[in-house]
Order: sequence, then C-alpha cells, then structure tokens
Amino acid sequence: SSRPFSETRLVPALNDLLIANPSPAAVSRFRLGWLSKLPADTQQHTGTMTRFAGIPYDVSHSLNVWSSGMWVSTSTGSSAAMAAAGGQPMPLESTDLQYLIREHMMENSNEKLDSDVNNGFIESKQKMHLRWNSQRGRIFIDGSHLTHNLELGDEIMIDNEAPPLPMFLNRGPRSRSSI
Repeated sequence: SSRPFSETRLVPALNDLLIANPSPAAVSRFRLGWLSKLPADTQQHTGTMTRFAGIPYDVSHSLNVWSSGMWVSTSTGSSAAMAAAGGQPMPLESTDLQYLIREHMMENSNEKLDSDVNNGFIESKQKMHLRWNSQRGRIFIDGSHLTHNLELGDEIMIDNEAPPLPMFLNRGPRSRSSI
C-alpha cells in the first residue's frame, strides 16, 4: 500500500540528531548526498532530482551507506555524543553542522570514496540529503525524548538554517564583597 506524500518540518536541534535504525543491532541503510537548488520551472533533469516544499533540487556526490546510523551535531553538541563517537570539537560560535557516519561498512563498489567521507561539515548554505533505504528508522533529536519515525523511501534535508539561539556563557564566579 502506498501512503500519501507529506512533508514534516522537525524542530531544530540544540545539540544533536541521531539518525539510525530503532534497533541498535540492525544496519541503517541510506543514500547520502548534497542538494543544489534547480530553477523552479525544471521539469526534466539528467541525474537525481528531488523536491522539498515544492522546490526542485539536484542530488549530487551521493553514496550508499550501510552503518550504525549517523550523528549530526551543532557546535554545542560537538563536545558530547559527537566527541565520544570520534567527531571533532567545534568553536561555540560556529554555525556549521558536523556529521559523523557511525561504523560505516564500506562495500566493494565502483564508487571512489574519500577517506574523509565519514566525518565532515555542513557549512552555511549547504544542504545534505538522505534517502532512507531501510524498512524502519528513527531520528532522535537531542536525546531519546523527541523522535521522528522513518520508513523506506523517506527523504531528509539537513541544513543549518534554523533561527539563531542567543547563548549566554558563564565566565566564572562573580566576585562578591562581604559587608
């Protein structure tokens, strides 16, 4: 049976996303690529094309991934689960997102894979594309309390275009004088 097409906009993550199979023992299969906006009147296109909010995008530099899933973190999340998984620390002021493919099983294929494919950054104006290729999946947003279920064929666009969140840092104890 087919389900009607719908789009869901998830809340922005403060720290991180984990995109994975709901079962930790199962393989997460997805196709990862990068999106480039196409002219709005594009009807035919050579290569892979998808649409988000009615806007056509070209999907390029894509590869099939068999793994334990993928972490995506903001700068504030780069020192937690991302760091424990082998990611890189990021300056708190960074607006980039970092991604890390967990336990990537490289297949023998004709795809030339760069050794840096497992860990990288989504910079300003870049859009990452995932097509979920497992029967079931889940997006965990900032832990396990907020989730979104995935099904075979679901497409995900990840970018850093969430509204900015003011950050207040504690620079140490305030000096007090006693009376």
